[in-house]
Amino acid sequence: MPEDIIAPQQPSSENAVEANTPPPAVPDATPRAGLLRWIVGGLRAACLLDPRVDARPAPWQLLLLVLLPELAWTGLARLEIAGPASLQASVGLNTLWVLAVLAWLGWFALSGGARGGGLARWFALATWTMFPANLLLCLLALGYARGWLPSVLANSRGYWIVFGLGCAWLIVALVRLTARDAATRWRLALFAPAFMALLALTFVQSLYTQERMWLPDGSASAEPERPRMELTQELFEQQQAVWERTVEALPAGKPGETNVYGLVFAPYASEDVFLRESNMVTQVLEERFDARGRVIHLMNHATTAETLPWATPLNLRRAIAALAARMDRENDVLVIYLTSHGARDHRLAAAHWPLTVPWLTPEELREELDGAGIRHRVVAVSACYSGGWIEPLAGEDTLVMTAADATHTSYGCGRLSELTFFGRAMFDEQLRKTRSFEAAFAAAVPVIKQREIEGGKEDGFSNPQISVGEKIRPVLDRLAQRLDGIPK
Repeated sequence: MPEDIIAPQQPSSENAVEANTPPPAVPDATPRAGLLRWIVGGLRAACLLDPRVDARPAPWQLLLLVLLPELAWTGLARLEIAGPASLQASVGLNTLWVLAVLAWLGWFALSGGARGGGLARWFALATWTMFPANLLLCLLALGYARGWLPSVLANSRGYWIVFGLGCAWLIVALVRLTARDAATRWRLALFAPAFMALLALTFVQSLYTQERMWLPDGSASAEPERPRMELTQELFEQQQAVWERTVEALPAGKPGETNVYGLVFAPYASEDVFLRESNMVTQVLEERFDARGRVIHLMNHATTAETLPWATPLNLRRAIAALAARMDRENDVLVIYLTSHGARDHRLAAAHWPLTVPWLTPEELREELDGAGIRHRVVAVSACYSGGWIEPLAGEDTLVMTAADATHTSYGCGRLSELTFFGRAMFDEQLRKTRSFEAAFAAAVPVIKQREIEGGKEDGFSNPQISVGEKIRPVLDRLAQRLDGIPK
Protein backbone atom coordinates (compact mmCIF):
# COMPACT_ATOMS: atom_id res chain seq x y z
CA MET A 1 0.00 0.00 0.00
CA PRO A 2 1.46 3.39 -0.88
CA GLU A 3 2.49 5.49 2.02
CA ASP A 4 0.33 8.51 1.03
CA ILE A 5 -2.91 6.53 1.25
CA ILE A 6 -4.21 6.46 4.79
CA ALA A 7 -7.04 4.16 5.83
CA PRO A 8 -10.02 5.89 7.50
CA GLN A 9 -9.92 5.81 11.25
CA GLN A 10 -12.75 3.85 12.89
CA PRO A 11 -14.46 5.66 15.75
CA SER A 12 -13.97 4.24 19.15
CA SER A 13 -16.85 2.66 20.96
CA GLU A 14 -16.94 5.61 23.38
CA ASN A 15 -17.28 8.13 20.56
CA ALA A 16 -19.98 6.03 18.90
CA VAL A 17 -22.07 6.13 22.03
CA GLU A 18 -21.74 9.91 22.26
CA ALA A 19 -22.71 10.36 18.62
CA ASN A 20 -25.95 8.39 18.97
CA THR A 21 -27.05 9.99 22.28
CA PRO A 22 -29.76 12.68 21.87
CA PRO A 23 -29.09 16.06 23.46
CA PRO A 24 -30.43 16.49 26.95
CA ALA A 25 -33.96 17.96 27.18
CA VAL A 26 -34.18 21.64 28.01
CA PRO A 27 -36.39 22.16 31.06
CA ASP A 28 -39.62 24.21 30.56
CA ALA A 29 -38.71 27.79 31.38
CA THR A 30 -42.34 28.78 32.07
CA PRO A 31 -43.18 28.21 35.75
CA ARG A 32 -46.38 26.65 37.04
CA ALA A 33 -48.83 28.06 39.60
CA GLY A 34 -51.34 26.40 41.90
CA LEU A 35 -55.06 26.48 41.16
CA LEU A 36 -55.79 28.84 44.05
CA ARG A 37 -53.14 31.24 42.83
CA TRP A 38 -54.83 31.40 39.42
CA ILE A 39 -58.19 32.20 41.03
CA VAL A 40 -56.70 34.87 43.30
CA GLY A 41 -54.86 36.36 40.32
CA GLY A 42 -58.05 36.63 38.32
CA LEU A 43 -59.90 38.23 41.24
CA ARG A 44 -57.04 40.70 41.67
CA ALA A 45 -57.37 41.63 38.02
CA ALA A 46 -61.11 42.12 38.61
CA CYS A 47 -60.15 44.72 41.22
CA LEU A 48 -57.90 46.40 38.59
CA LEU A 49 -54.74 45.12 40.29
CA ASP A 50 -51.75 43.25 38.89
CA PRO A 51 -52.67 39.53 38.92
CA ARG A 52 -49.06 38.62 39.90
CA VAL A 53 -49.18 35.38 37.93
CA ASP A 54 -46.55 34.88 35.22
CA ALA A 55 -47.04 31.19 34.60
CA ARG A 56 -48.74 28.75 32.28
CA PRO A 57 -51.70 26.68 33.52
CA ALA A 58 -51.66 22.95 33.20
CA PRO A 59 -54.41 21.55 30.95
CA TRP A 60 -56.38 20.22 33.93
CA GLN A 61 -56.09 23.62 35.66
CA LEU A 62 -57.42 25.48 32.64
CA LEU A 63 -60.34 23.07 32.43
CA LEU A 64 -61.26 23.60 36.09
CA LEU A 65 -60.76 27.36 35.92
CA VAL A 66 -63.31 27.57 33.10
CA LEU A 67 -65.67 24.89 34.43
CA LEU A 68 -66.07 26.15 38.00
CA PRO A 69 -67.72 29.50 37.07
CA GLU A 70 -70.04 27.75 34.63
CA LEU A 71 -71.15 25.40 37.42
CA ALA A 72 -71.72 28.44 39.66
CA TRP A 73 -73.97 30.11 37.06
CA THR A 74 -75.92 26.87 36.62
CA GLY A 75 -76.44 26.59 40.38
CA LEU A 76 -77.59 30.21 40.74
CA ALA A 77 -80.01 29.77 37.85
CA ARG A 78 -81.49 26.80 39.70
CA LEU A 79 -82.23 28.99 42.70
CA GLU A 80 -84.47 31.20 40.53
CA ILE A 81 -87.15 28.50 40.73
CA ALA A 82 -88.75 27.52 44.02
CA GLY A 83 -89.53 23.81 44.21
CA PRO A 84 -88.66 20.95 41.86
CA ALA A 85 -87.05 21.82 38.54
CA SER A 86 -85.37 20.04 35.64
CA LEU A 87 -82.14 21.03 33.89
CA GLN A 88 -82.28 21.92 30.21
CA ALA A 89 -78.69 21.10 29.28
CA SER A 90 -79.08 22.25 25.70
CA VAL A 91 -79.69 25.83 26.89
CA GLY A 92 -76.31 25.84 28.62
CA LEU A 93 -74.61 24.44 25.55
CA ASN A 94 -76.11 27.21 23.45
CA THR A 95 -73.94 29.77 25.27
CA LEU A 96 -70.61 27.97 24.90
CA TRP A 97 -69.96 29.85 21.66
CA VAL A 98 -69.28 32.89 23.85
CA LEU A 99 -66.20 31.19 25.33
CA ALA A 100 -64.95 30.28 21.87
CA VAL A 101 -65.31 33.87 20.61
CA LEU A 102 -63.70 35.20 23.77
CA ALA A 103 -60.71 32.90 23.27
CA TRP A 104 -60.34 34.09 19.70
CA LEU A 105 -60.50 37.74 20.78
CA GLY A 106 -57.80 37.04 23.35
CA TRP A 107 -55.59 35.36 20.79
CA PHE A 108 -56.06 38.31 18.42
CA ALA A 109 -55.17 40.89 21.08
CA LEU A 110 -52.19 38.99 22.52
CA SER A 111 -50.73 37.44 19.36
CA GLY A 112 -46.98 38.05 19.44
CA GLY A 113 -47.00 40.02 22.65
CA ALA A 114 -48.06 37.81 25.56
CA ARG A 115 -45.66 36.85 28.28
CA GLY A 116 -45.56 33.70 30.30
CA GLY A 117 -48.03 31.08 29.15
CA GLY A 118 -49.53 33.19 26.35
CA LEU A 119 -53.17 32.63 25.49
CA ALA A 120 -53.68 29.86 28.06
CA ARG A 121 -52.49 32.16 30.85
CA TRP A 122 -54.68 35.05 29.67
CA PHE A 123 -57.76 32.84 29.28
CA ALA A 124 -57.36 31.35 32.76
CA LEU A 125 -57.06 34.79 34.35
CA ALA A 126 -59.79 36.34 32.18
CA THR A 127 -62.31 33.74 33.33
CA TRP A 128 -61.91 34.79 36.93
CA THR A 129 -61.44 38.47 36.12
CA MET A 130 -65.02 38.42 34.83
CA PHE A 131 -66.28 36.34 37.77
CA PRO A 132 -67.26 39.13 40.25
CA ALA A 133 -69.19 41.16 37.65
CA ASN A 134 -70.90 38.04 36.31
CA LEU A 135 -71.76 37.05 39.88
CA LEU A 136 -73.36 40.46 40.46
CA LEU A 137 -75.46 40.11 37.31
CA CYS A 138 -76.54 36.56 38.22
CA LEU A 139 -77.55 37.64 41.72
CA LEU A 140 -79.47 40.54 40.22
CA ALA A 141 -81.39 38.14 37.95
CA LEU A 142 -81.97 35.77 40.88
CA GLY A 143 -83.32 38.54 43.10
CA TYR A 144 -85.63 39.75 40.34
CA ALA A 145 -86.97 36.26 39.58
CA ARG A 146 -87.67 35.48 43.25
CA GLY A 147 -88.95 38.93 44.19
CA TRP A 148 -86.11 39.51 46.66
CA LEU A 149 -84.91 42.82 45.25
CA PRO A 150 -85.87 46.11 46.88
CA SER A 151 -88.68 47.71 44.92
CA VAL A 152 -86.37 50.51 43.81
CA LEU A 153 -84.42 47.91 41.83
CA ALA A 154 -87.22 45.57 40.80
CA ASN A 155 -89.63 48.15 39.39
CA SER A 156 -87.56 51.05 38.13
CA ARG A 157 -84.48 52.15 36.29
CA GLY A 158 -82.46 51.15 39.34
CA TYR A 159 -82.34 47.58 38.04
CA TRP A 160 -80.86 48.67 34.72
CA ILE A 161 -78.44 51.06 36.40
CA VAL A 162 -76.99 48.19 38.46
CA PHE A 163 -76.99 45.96 35.38
CA GLY A 164 -75.11 48.59 33.38
CA LEU A 165 -72.57 49.13 36.15
CA GLY A 166 -71.92 45.39 36.28
CA CYS A 167 -71.32 45.26 32.52
CA ALA A 168 -69.04 48.31 32.69
CA TRP A 169 -67.03 46.74 35.51
CA LEU A 170 -66.64 43.56 33.49
CA ILE A 171 -65.44 45.44 30.40
CA VAL A 172 -62.94 47.68 32.22
CA ALA A 173 -61.41 44.81 34.19
CA LEU A 174 -60.97 42.54 31.17
CA VAL A 175 -59.57 45.29 28.93
CA ARG A 176 -57.09 46.26 31.64
CA LEU A 177 -55.97 42.63 31.98
CA THR A 178 -55.56 42.35 28.22
CA ALA A 179 -53.62 45.62 28.01
CA ARG A 180 -50.92 44.10 30.24
CA ASP A 181 -49.84 41.65 27.52
CA ALA A 182 -51.36 43.10 24.36
CA ALA A 183 -49.16 42.85 21.30
CA THR A 184 -49.96 46.34 20.02
CA ARG A 185 -52.21 49.20 20.98
CA TRP A 186 -54.27 48.92 17.84
CA ARG A 187 -55.05 45.29 18.63
CA LEU A 188 -56.19 46.32 22.11
CA ALA A 189 -58.24 49.16 20.60
CA LEU A 190 -60.10 46.61 18.47
CA PHE A 191 -60.42 44.11 21.32
CA ALA A 192 -62.38 46.48 23.59
CA PRO A 193 -65.31 47.30 21.23
CA ALA A 194 -65.37 43.70 19.99
CA PHE A 195 -65.82 42.46 23.57
CA MET A 196 -68.55 45.05 24.16
CA ALA A 197 -70.30 43.85 21.02
CA LEU A 198 -70.03 40.27 22.29
CA LEU A 199 -71.73 41.26 25.56
CA ALA A 200 -74.49 43.09 23.72
CA LEU A 201 -75.04 40.13 21.39
CA THR A 202 -75.39 37.65 24.24
CA PHE A 203 -77.82 40.00 26.03
CA VAL A 204 -79.97 40.41 22.90
CA GLN A 205 -79.90 36.63 22.41
CA SER A 206 -81.18 36.08 25.95
CA LEU A 207 -83.99 38.60 25.41
CA TYR A 208 -85.03 37.16 22.09
CA THR A 209 -84.90 33.46 22.93
CA GLN A 210 -86.06 33.84 26.57
CA GLU A 211 -84.79 30.31 27.18
CA ARG A 212 -84.24 29.15 30.75
CA MET A 213 -81.70 26.61 31.88
CA TRP A 214 -84.09 25.27 34.53
CA LEU A 215 -87.81 24.62 34.18
CA PRO A 216 -90.11 24.20 37.22
CA ASP A 217 -92.19 21.25 38.40
CA GLY A 218 -89.58 18.66 37.43
CA SER A 219 -90.72 18.54 33.82
CA ALA A 220 -89.53 20.22 30.66
CA SER A 221 -93.16 20.74 29.73
CA ALA A 222 -94.08 22.33 33.06
CA GLU A 223 -93.43 25.83 31.72
CA PRO A 224 -94.15 26.25 28.02
CA GLU A 225 -91.85 28.36 25.97
CA ARG A 226 -92.80 32.01 26.26
CA PRO A 227 -94.52 33.15 23.06
CA ARG A 228 -92.59 35.52 20.84
CA MET A 229 -93.98 38.00 18.37
CA GLU A 230 -92.64 37.83 14.83
CA LEU A 231 -92.99 40.95 12.73
CA THR A 232 -94.28 39.93 9.31
CA GLN A 233 -96.24 41.65 6.59
CA GLU A 234 -99.20 39.42 7.45
CA LEU A 235 -99.11 40.59 11.07
CA PHE A 236 -99.04 44.25 10.07
CA GLU A 237 -102.04 43.68 7.82
CA GLN A 238 -103.86 41.83 10.61
CA GLN A 239 -103.15 44.71 12.98
CA GLN A 240 -104.71 47.12 10.50
CA ALA A 241 -107.78 44.90 10.20
CA VAL A 242 -108.04 44.59 13.99
CA TRP A 243 -107.88 48.35 14.35
CA GLU A 244 -110.59 48.93 11.73
CA ARG A 245 -112.89 46.38 13.38
CA THR A 246 -112.33 47.95 16.78
CA VAL A 247 -113.25 51.44 15.60
CA GLU A 248 -116.19 50.32 13.47
CA ALA A 249 -117.68 48.43 16.42
CA LEU A 250 -117.78 51.49 18.67
CA PRO A 251 -121.46 52.37 19.26
CA ALA A 252 -122.83 55.81 19.87
CA GLY A 253 -124.00 56.59 23.38
CA LYS A 254 -127.59 56.53 24.56
CA PRO A 255 -129.17 59.97 24.08
CA GLY A 256 -130.07 61.86 27.22
CA GLU A 257 -127.72 59.82 29.45
CA THR A 258 -124.16 60.17 30.66
CA ASN A 259 -122.46 57.22 28.99
CA VAL A 260 -119.11 55.72 29.95
CA TYR A 261 -116.44 55.07 27.34
CA GLY A 262 -113.18 53.35 28.19
CA LEU A 263 -109.56 53.24 27.01
CA VAL A 264 -107.28 50.61 28.56
CA PHE A 265 -103.57 50.96 27.72
CA ALA A 266 -101.02 48.23 28.62
CA PRO A 267 -97.77 48.83 26.68
CA TYR A 268 -95.31 46.49 28.49
CA ALA A 269 -95.33 43.09 26.78
CA SER A 270 -92.67 41.38 28.91
CA GLU A 271 -94.84 41.03 32.02
CA ASP A 272 -98.03 38.93 31.90
CA VAL A 273 -99.43 40.79 34.91
CA PHE A 274 -100.32 43.75 32.68
CA LEU A 275 -102.23 41.48 30.30
CA ARG A 276 -104.26 40.04 33.17
CA GLU A 277 -104.85 43.43 34.74
CA SER A 278 -105.93 45.18 31.54
CA ASN A 279 -108.36 42.34 30.77
CA MET A 280 -109.82 42.66 34.26
CA VAL A 281 -110.23 46.44 34.04
CA THR A 282 -111.89 46.13 30.63
CA GLN A 283 -114.34 43.64 32.09
CA VAL A 284 -115.12 45.85 35.11
CA LEU A 285 -115.81 48.88 32.91
CA GLU A 286 -118.08 46.87 30.62
CA GLU A 287 -120.03 45.14 33.36
CA ARG A 288 -120.16 47.72 36.15
CA PHE A 289 -120.35 50.93 34.09
CA ASP A 290 -122.60 49.83 31.25
CA ALA A 291 -119.74 50.30 28.76
CA ARG A 292 -119.93 47.03 26.84
CA GLY A 293 -118.65 47.61 23.31
CA ARG A 294 -117.45 51.11 24.21
CA VAL A 295 -114.00 50.17 25.60
CA ILE A 296 -110.90 50.23 23.40
CA HIS A 297 -108.25 47.85 24.77
CA LEU A 298 -104.72 48.59 23.52
CA MET A 299 -102.36 45.77 24.46
CA ASN A 300 -98.75 44.78 23.86
CA HIS A 301 -98.37 41.02 24.19
CA ALA A 302 -97.33 38.25 21.83
CA THR A 303 -100.58 36.35 22.38
CA THR A 304 -102.82 39.32 21.47
CA ALA A 305 -100.96 40.63 18.40
CA GLU A 306 -103.71 39.28 16.11
CA THR A 307 -106.70 40.19 18.28
CA LEU A 308 -106.03 43.54 19.99
CA PRO A 309 -104.48 46.76 18.65
CA TRP A 310 -100.95 47.48 19.81
CA ALA A 311 -100.46 49.79 22.78
CA THR A 312 -98.37 52.52 21.16
CA PRO A 313 -98.57 56.30 21.60
CA LEU A 314 -99.76 56.56 17.98
CA ASN A 315 -102.61 54.11 18.58
CA LEU A 316 -103.42 55.90 21.83
CA ARG A 317 -103.82 59.13 19.90
CA ARG A 318 -105.97 57.41 17.29
CA ALA A 319 -108.09 55.73 19.96
CA ILE A 320 -108.80 59.05 21.71
CA ALA A 321 -109.82 60.59 18.39
CA ALA A 322 -112.09 57.61 17.58
CA LEU A 323 -113.76 57.73 20.98
CA ALA A 324 -114.24 61.49 20.73
CA ALA A 325 -116.00 60.98 17.39
CA ARG A 326 -118.52 58.53 18.92
CA MET A 327 -119.20 60.02 22.33
CA ASP A 328 -121.00 63.15 23.46
CA ARG A 329 -117.86 65.06 24.38
CA GLU A 330 -119.70 67.49 26.67
CA ASN A 331 -121.73 64.97 28.67
CA ASP A 332 -120.22 61.47 28.43
CA VAL A 333 -117.31 60.28 30.59
CA LEU A 334 -114.07 58.76 29.29
CA VAL A 335 -112.31 56.39 31.72
CA ILE A 336 -108.63 55.77 30.90
CA TYR A 337 -106.61 53.06 32.62
CA LEU A 338 -102.82 52.90 32.12
CA THR A 339 -100.83 49.98 33.54
CA SER A 340 -97.09 49.40 33.16
CA HIS A 341 -93.76 50.01 34.88
CA GLY A 342 -93.07 53.64 35.71
CA ALA A 343 -89.84 55.63 35.73
CA ARG A 344 -88.64 58.31 38.11
CA ASP A 345 -89.13 60.90 35.38
CA HIS A 346 -92.80 59.77 35.29
CA ARG A 347 -92.70 58.20 31.85
CA LEU A 348 -94.74 55.04 31.32
CA ALA A 349 -92.51 52.16 30.19
CA ALA A 350 -93.25 50.39 26.91
CA ALA A 351 -91.76 47.22 25.39
CA HIS A 352 -92.90 44.90 22.61
CA TRP A 353 -89.83 43.23 21.10
CA PRO A 354 -88.98 43.37 18.22
CA LEU A 355 -91.33 46.36 17.79
CA THR A 356 -89.96 49.71 18.95
CA VAL A 357 -92.49 51.49 21.18
CA PRO A 358 -91.85 55.00 22.61
CA TRP A 359 -92.59 55.60 26.28
CA LEU A 360 -95.59 57.77 27.19
CA THR A 361 -95.58 60.98 29.23
CA PRO A 362 -98.51 62.62 31.08
CA GLU A 363 -98.05 65.76 29.01
CA GLU A 364 -98.61 63.78 25.80
CA LEU A 365 -101.83 62.27 27.16
CA ARG A 366 -103.11 65.68 28.31
CA GLU A 367 -102.37 67.19 24.89
CA GLU A 368 -104.33 64.48 23.09
CA LEU A 369 -107.35 64.75 25.42
CA ASP A 370 -107.44 68.52 25.13
CA GLY A 371 -107.09 68.32 21.36
CA ALA A 372 -109.97 65.84 21.12
CA GLY A 373 -112.25 68.11 23.16
CA ILE A 374 -113.26 65.39 25.66
CA ARG A 375 -114.52 67.19 28.74
CA HIS A 376 -115.18 64.62 31.49
CA ARG A 377 -112.18 62.40 32.21
CA VAL A 378 -111.33 59.73 34.74
CA VAL A 379 -107.66 58.68 34.51
CA ALA A 380 -106.11 55.87 36.57
CA VAL A 381 -102.36 55.18 36.35
CA SER A 382 -101.02 51.94 37.83
CA ALA A 383 -97.23 52.36 37.80
CA CYS A 384 -94.30 53.29 40.00
CA TYR A 385 -93.86 57.03 40.61
CA SER A 386 -97.23 57.60 38.93
CA GLY A 387 -98.04 60.46 41.29
CA GLY A 388 -96.13 62.58 38.81
CA TRP A 389 -99.15 62.27 36.50
CA ILE A 390 -101.48 64.13 38.90
CA GLU A 391 -100.44 67.71 38.21
CA PRO A 392 -100.18 67.47 34.39
CA LEU A 393 -103.65 65.85 34.11
CA ALA A 394 -105.63 67.48 36.93
CA GLY A 395 -108.47 69.89 36.16
CA GLU A 396 -111.99 70.88 37.13
CA ASP A 397 -113.52 68.24 34.85
CA THR A 398 -110.99 65.47 35.62
CA LEU A 399 -110.53 62.78 38.25
CA VAL A 400 -106.97 61.41 38.40
CA MET A 401 -105.85 58.56 40.65
CA THR A 402 -102.47 56.89 40.77
CA ALA A 403 -100.99 53.76 42.34
CA ALA A 404 -98.19 55.72 44.04
CA ASP A 405 -97.00 59.22 44.73
CA ALA A 406 -94.29 60.88 42.64
CA THR A 407 -91.36 59.56 44.71
CA HIS A 408 -92.35 55.98 45.62
CA THR A 409 -92.77 52.71 43.80
CA SER A 410 -96.01 50.82 43.59
CA TYR A 411 -96.16 47.05 44.20
CA GLY A 412 -97.28 43.91 42.46
CA CYS A 413 -95.99 44.43 38.91
CA GLY A 414 -93.43 41.62 39.05
CA ARG A 415 -93.29 38.44 37.04
CA LEU A 416 -95.02 36.37 39.72
CA SER A 417 -97.90 38.79 40.40
CA GLU A 418 -101.47 38.02 39.38
CA LEU A 419 -102.52 41.69 39.51
CA THR A 420 -100.88 44.87 40.76
CA PHE A 421 -101.81 45.85 44.31
CA PHE A 422 -103.55 49.00 43.04
CA GLY A 423 -105.47 47.32 40.23
CA ARG A 424 -106.56 44.47 42.46
CA ALA A 425 -107.76 46.61 45.36
CA MET A 426 -109.26 49.48 43.34
CA PHE A 427 -110.88 47.81 40.32
CA ASP A 428 -111.11 44.08 41.02
CA GLU A 429 -112.40 44.50 44.57
CA GLN A 430 -113.79 47.92 45.49
CA LEU A 431 -115.35 48.92 42.15
CA ARG A 432 -117.26 45.64 42.19
CA LYS A 433 -118.92 46.88 45.39
CA THR A 434 -119.48 50.54 44.50
CA ARG A 435 -119.60 52.65 41.35
CA SER A 436 -118.14 55.69 43.10
CA PHE A 437 -114.50 56.13 42.15
CA GLU A 438 -113.85 58.28 45.23
CA ALA A 439 -115.42 55.77 47.62
CA ALA A 440 -113.58 52.88 45.98
CA PHE A 441 -110.27 54.73 46.22
CA ALA A 442 -110.78 55.61 49.89
CA ALA A 443 -111.53 51.95 50.68
CA ALA A 444 -108.64 50.61 48.57
CA VAL A 445 -105.82 52.69 50.08
CA PRO A 446 -105.71 51.01 53.54
CA VAL A 447 -106.01 47.60 51.89
CA ILE A 448 -103.01 48.38 49.67
CA LYS A 449 -101.01 49.63 52.64
CA GLN A 450 -101.66 46.48 54.67
CA ARG A 451 -100.73 44.22 51.76
CA GLU A 452 -97.50 46.14 51.19
CA ILE A 453 -96.59 45.69 54.84
CA GLU A 454 -97.31 41.97 54.63
CA GLY A 455 -95.36 41.73 51.35
CA GLY A 456 -92.27 43.33 52.89
CA LYS A 457 -92.15 46.42 50.68
CA GLU A 458 -88.84 48.01 51.66
CA ASP A 459 -88.94 51.54 50.26
CA GLY A 460 -91.99 52.76 52.13
CA PHE A 461 -95.71 52.96 51.47
CA SER A 462 -96.58 53.60 47.85
CA ASN A 463 -99.05 56.28 48.97
CA PRO A 464 -101.66 56.27 46.17
CA GLN A 465 -102.88 59.73 45.12
CA ILE A 466 -106.19 61.15 43.90
CA SER A 467 -107.32 64.52 42.52
CA VAL A 468 -111.02 65.22 41.92
CA GLY A 469 -112.15 68.29 39.98
CA GLU A 470 -115.12 70.15 41.40
CA LYS A 471 -117.08 70.00 38.16
CA ILE A 472 -116.67 66.28 37.53
CA ARG A 473 -117.74 65.21 41.03
CA PRO A 474 -121.48 65.81 40.52
CA VAL A 475 -121.32 64.19 37.07
CA LEU A 476 -119.83 61.01 38.55
CA ASP A 477 -122.27 61.05 41.47
CA ARG A 478 -125.26 61.19 39.11
CA LEU A 479 -123.70 58.45 36.94
CA ALA A 480 -123.26 56.15 39.96
CA GLN A 481 -126.83 56.76 41.10
CA ARG A 482 -128.21 55.98 37.64
CA LEU A 483 -126.16 52.79 37.25
CA ASP A 484 -127.08 51.62 40.75
CA GLY A 485 -130.71 51.90 39.74
CA ILE A 486 -130.38 49.69 36.67
CA PRO A 487 -131.74 46.20 37.40
CA LYS A 488 -129.14 43.48 37.29
